Amino acid sequence: MHFTKMQGLGNDYLYVFGELPAQIESICTALSDRHFGAGSDGMIYINTCDEADFSMHIFNADGSEAKMCGNGIRCVGKYVYDKGYTDKTDLKILTLSGIKTLHLEVAEKKVQRVGVEMGTAQVDTELCLNIGTQNILCTPVDVGNPHAVVFCEDAESAAVESIGKALEHHPHFPDGVNVEFISRTGENALRMRVWERGSGITMACGTGACAAAAAAAAKGICTKGEPIEVVLDGGSLFITVNEDKSIFMRGPAAFVYEGDTDIC
Repeated sequence: MHFTKMQGLGNDYLYVFGELPAQIESICTALSDRHFGAGSDGMIYINTCDEADFSMHIFNADGSEAKMCGNGIRCVGKYVYDKGYTDKTDLKILTLSGIKTLHLEVAEKKVQRVGVEMGTAQVDTELCLNIGTQNILCTPVDVGNPHAVVFCEDAESAAVESIGKALEHHPHFPDGVNVEFISRTGENALRMRVWERGSGITMACGTGACAAAAAAAAKGICTKGEPIEVVLDGGSLFITVNEDKSIFMRGPAAFVYEGDTDIC
């Protein structure tokens, strides 16, 4: 099996063009292992489809399937354009959370950055959840997949692993949840660290950045209709939260290497 390793702000996946294999869970867990496999946050399968230009199926490092991945979908746009599967710079991609529209920014015949119309964000009422001896305030946000946004004084020092893991498996979220720890660092600027459902701590999460920006805009911490810089461990994404709750994300995508494996 041939695969391409790509990353968006360090959120890395192994990309394969073609049909999903029956044993995808075991393949994904084996290849995602950072010691015995290629090492990644999961795998993404791309194919053509009738409903859109292309489809994408996303699998976390533990083999579970995800509905959407903001960093992953930007890499899909670069993959299909740079490899010659399309010459279009506006694309429709079918995901489990619906069809997303991509706008490719091309220079010297290569995609440099990708803008994504991410759909709408549903920001719910803040919750106080008990975790052992702690009570944690979090804001649930749905951007096609579930998130719990935790506002901190300093995201750098947040207990991402312990609190993130506990919230992912909290009874309030029976299907699990992605957890974002954010702090305001300036006008329309946020620092964010993330615990991803099924993958743990990652360097970036595109849907998480959208959820964080939506929660911050709902609280009046950031301004709607203007780009919000969300600084993640792997770099910055720029998220615009509009008055109608629609979200636009803009950020980079990059190839890492091509590979072949007998695990298939």
